[in-house]
Amino acid sequence: MYQVLYRKWRPKTFSDVCGQPQVTSTLLNELREDRLSHAYLFTGSRGTGKTSCAKIFAKAVNCLNPQNGDPCNECEMCRAIDNGSCLDVIEIDAASNNGVDNIRDLRDEANFTPATAKFRVYIIDEVHMLSISAFNALLKTLEEPPEHVKFILATTEVHKLPSTILSRCQRFEFKHITPEDICSRLKYVCENEKLELTDGAAMLIARLADGAMRDALSLLDRCASFGGTIDEKTVEDAAGIAGRDYLFALADCIAEKDVVKGLEIIDTLHKNSCDMERLITELTNHFRNIMVAKTVKNYRELIICSDEELEKIVKQGERIKLETVLHTINRLNEALAVIKKSVNRRIEMETAFMSLCSPELDKSNDALLSRIAELEGEVRMLKSNGVKASVVKDEKTAEPVKREPAAEEEIPLPEEPPVSEEKTEEIAEPVKREEPKKEVKSGDEKPFDKWPEAVKLACSEDVPLIGFLTGTSAIIKDNVVFIKSDNPVLASFLQQENHTKIIRSAIFKITGEKYKLGIYNSNSSAPKKDPLEGFMKRAQGLGINVERKE
Repeated sequence: MYQVLYRKWRPKTFSDVCGQPQVTSTLLNELREDRLSHAYLFTGSRGTGKTSCAKIFAKAVNCLNPQNGDPCNECEMCRAIDNGSCLDVIEIDAASNNGVDNIRDLRDEANFTPATAKFRVYIIDEVHMLSISAFNALLKTLEEPPEHVKFILATTEVHKLPSTILSRCQRFEFKHITPEDICSRLKYVCENEKLELTDGAAMLIARLADGAMRDALSLLDRCASFGGTIDEKTVEDAAGIAGRDYLFALADCIAEKDVVKGLEIIDTLHKNSCDMERLITELTNHFRNIMVAKTVKNYRELIICSDEELEKIVKQGERIKLETVLHTINRLNEALAVIKKSVNRRIEMETAFMSLCSPELDKSNDALLSRIAELEGEVRMLKSNGVKASVVKDEKTAEPVKREPAAEEEIPLPEEPPVSEEKTEEIAEPVKREEPKKEVKSGDEKPFDKWPEAVKLACSEDVPLIGFLTGTSAIIKDNVVFIKSDNPVLASFLQQENHTKIIRSAIFKITGEKYKLGIYNSNSSAPKKDPLEGFMKRAQGLGINVERKE
């Protein structure tokens, strides 16, 4: 009868155990020096050699002709343990024998001396499945067993064991087997099985096994069923990783925010009996590969796929921002947790996909970070193209508004006091002057006859102006309307941009000409001041570069 490869090529000696030197060397030294413990605990993931080492240890302590610590595999005891006929080596599955009654029976049997072997060895696999009562019943026997009894406990979830059990055992950690060690073992098996295995296929099997030798040999067994030379294409077909173009298509839809095309792909997969939970898992792993390719230099060692698929992952990762990748992984994980309890899995998948393609519908922090990253990318693109933009605050919403500054728009500087001259104090926006402003002379100014009409129109649009402009007069000088008023607060009041715009607009509607505004100051002893000095200082404080042209 045909025997599967992982059973046929199970290690028979410690030297055959692949990728666990920290365990095998220690056990060999204990056997050579006869310093054996009464209880051992083997922990590690599946397929790393826990049960194999337990059986080798059981043979080694009972072997009639040990070879430097290793069993000879030829004596009567070794053969009996290999074929399962030895009554003194008992292998117990704790998943199906996890009750307190089972442990009580084991405890009673342990008191009897071995029938034929030197030691009675109990191998308890998946020991974390025992109940609390069963653990308590095992404690005393595990701590002080008879001299002829050895316990070997094996588990993949050591965190589930009580601390009272851990403290009574000598613990050995079984690590993930490296792809190089798995690859070497696969080639050795293929040479003895007369199978043709390419180097690329051996490495791909090793990566797909994820550190488990049993999984690697099982996959090799499936590949051998295809017949002929085992290459990467054979491994892809046997492992079911071929034809995953739909994952790249869905990732492109998320990156391009194409909801319609993405829903069409999901509909096609659903009609072909694709499980939505599996689809979410595969898509999550796909974005994980993109994340690794974008952040890690030696990503080839961390991504399990063929070289052709890896190249496609790297190219797709160049088009998707890292913030989008992280947000997608988190959203898919949330959908995976919900889809297990969902009545209609397709709806949950479509809802998650739509939220990924429409980030404005998602209010989570990850979605906001992704949107901010896209905006930053657009700003960098604009800057690279020579487009300048400024950010100001809207007075109504107090929110930042991005806009380009107008060529002749006044820069609002409400904290700056009015600019003084010998005869005038102007509160106009920055003016591009070809020459310094001349001093005010009585011959250069003339009364503004239409000022009352402008005041009436301005006050009708801005009621607070009534208390400040009533009883005022104005003169015109050098295309500037200077307001004469005895109110000392008028200058600071007109520093507010909305009021000055309304007055200037009213003057324009009355006269048809554009004038700037100023405050008439009759104090001749006021010191002279550069009209642009205050604006330039204020602008520099806001980070705005203003150049003065004389």
